Amino acid sequence: MSSVSRRDLLRATGAGALALTAGGALAACGGSDSLSGSGGDAATGTVTVWSWTTAAQALRGVVPAFEKDNPGIKIDVQDVGNPAIWDKITVGLAAGGQGLADVLHIGCDYLPGYLEKFPGGLADLSALGADSHKDKFVQGLWPVVSGKDGHAYALPWEVNPLGFYYRKDYFDKANLDPSTFQTWDDVLAGADAFKAANPGISLIGINKPATPETDLDFLQSLMQLQGAFYFDLKGAITLGSPEAVRALTVLKRLDDAGLVGDAAGDQGWLNLVKAGKVAVAPLPAWAAHYLETKLPDQSGNWRLARPPAVTAGGKRAAIVNSTHLAVAASSPRRVAAWKFVEYALTRPASVNGMFTAGGVFPSLTAAYADPMYAAPNRYYGGQPVLKTFADLLGEGADATNYSGDYARALKLASDAQVKVLVKGADPAAVLQEAAKQLAQQTGRTIA
Repeated sequence: MSSVSRRDLLRATGAGALALTAGGALAACGGSDSLSGSGGDAATGTVTVWSWTTAAQALRGVVPAFEKDNPGIKIDVQDVGNPAIWDKITVGLAAGGQGLADVLHIGCDYLPGYLEKFPGGLADLSALGADSHKDKFVQGLWPVVSGKDGHAYALPWEVNPLGFYYRKDYFDKANLDPSTFQTWDDVLAGADAFKAANPGISLIGINKPATPETDLDFLQSLMQLQGAFYFDLKGAITLGSPEAVRALTVLKRLDDAGLVGDAAGDQGWLNLVKAGKVAVAPLPAWAAHYLETKLPDQSGNWRLARPPAVTAGGKRAAIVNSTHLAVAASSPRRVAAWKFVEYALTRPASVNGMFTAGGVFPSLTAAYADPMYAAPNRYYGGQPVLKTFADLLGEGADATNYSGDYARALKLASDAQVKVLVKGADPAAVLQEAAKQLAQQTGRTIA
């Protein structure tokens, strides 16, 4: 499914492989102390904002109201492009903050690396009052925006809870109701009935040989449902943990049962789905509009259910990824920049306006009181799909630490998955070996 989530999103989420090569502190950037200096006190002037595609368009929608309510501050939102924005931010941070915009749109997989590799590069927003908003966002996001000192260095914007999209027509043929699935064991229990009723149809599609790129979204989501990932919140390696092994074992069992279609190649997953060869899309909130836009001829066939848990009684909610707004510590307009970030992300009217304009599912819980979250969607047979996601977020999800070594972990996890799906390797053995290699490459301890 990597061709969907990594390269073909209607609305980019910031997911990708982080490869920061520069290290050390920023000589020209201050941390929280510098916020009280004259260099960052400017509450007027033009604030530049870096974002990309539809997210940039959404931010521009907030500007007129903000400028009216904050005379003296002008906002210049620039669509830098994705992935170009990551190179520009990395280069700017490595250069001591030179050339950076005042406000930076940053994905969950890049933020930890920036904080680790460039301490002092992002402004301490707790010093500006960010902590007063801590409880306004969905559970599982505040640790993502916090540094080792516990201070916030960004404010949550977009959140992508995991969903379980399925072809109702295919499951009806097998007399199965996915809304009753409690665990992935329940899914597997219906394998024979599903295959008998739907010859030639796969349950899910995975790029088994990882060509031309990795395809770890499903595996990662199974880990996240268990509150696990490649690293724990302290940065220790958990790639070989029992949770990771269970996740890869679920995928192996699905493959052994003949339920996994090979989605190798450019746009492989989307091609399978367009051809009607896939019955389930375990994808997050952004996919609701993606499927509707890319597959208009399948309107009425798709439905959305809560994701099955990995273990009996386990969580059904997982935050797959998220994006945030940060302020460059080198900005001479940090106060004005923070005012815009706060205005854009802590007001329901602002985040819902941006959601409507740019499809960025908000992490501000107060936003979900808007009637649009309970509105029926004809494409999904009249289901209120947005309410399903809002309800899942209300159940509480665990935080994910991508760390500054996500790229290394991603490659090793991908290699392990390929060995299991292509060569029939044992999930526990390959993941534990991958964890050892990750420890050797990064110097991190294994939890």
